[in-house]
Amino acid sequence: MAKKGNRVQVILECTEHKATGMKGTSRYITTKNRKNTTERLELKKYNPILKKYTVHREIK
Repeated sequence: MAKKGNRVQVILECTEHKATGMKGTSRYITTKNRKNTTERLELKKYNPILKKYTVHREIK
């Protein structure tokens, strides 16, 4: 059986959309290297509901 490694799947959720209280959420799934990036991931991604680029943070 193969080793799992340091790569883990993470979910990114829009912080701006959550603050507005609107229905729905903007989420993306990506991977990160647990060894190199120990803190939570933060990326600018497109939010189709707000129709603009916003900051998405790792959840969980």
